[in-house]
Amino acid sequence: MRSYTVAAVALALGVPPKWVDNAISRCRVPGVVKKGQGVSRRLTPKSVVSLHIATELNKSLGLPLSEALRLADQITTQDGTSRIGTSRIGTSRIGIFPFASLSIDIDATTRYVSERLAQAVEVIPVPRRGRPRLK
Repeated sequence: MRSYTVAAVALALGVPPKWVDNAISRCRVPGVVKKGQGVSRRLTPKSVVSLHIATELNKSLGLPLSEALRLADQITTQDGTSRIGTSRIGTSRIGIFPFASLSIDIDATTRYVSERLAQAVEVIPVPRRGRPRLK
């Protein structure tokens, strides 16, 4: 399965690489491939879509990133709709009706993120790991 580096994802989402690294380190993001110490983490396309939705929820609604990621994961596993009032977010944090729902066009979001990732992969070089070769 295709996976992307933190740098490529950061460029595609328009955020700093350190922000992406912190987000996947501190919060559970399904689809992040972690192989061990010394091996850079990679993100699957589904995890990048979830991270994009969470980023937009964080910016536009002011949701904490952990809550935005949980909601984004819920939205991507369902058909792009989530009932906000029944989640742990509640009405006090974002000031909406308890019976409100959030709907996102997952197909359009996936296409948008795929296009951005394709552009980012062309620009970002794959970093060399390990010791430099002897001359």
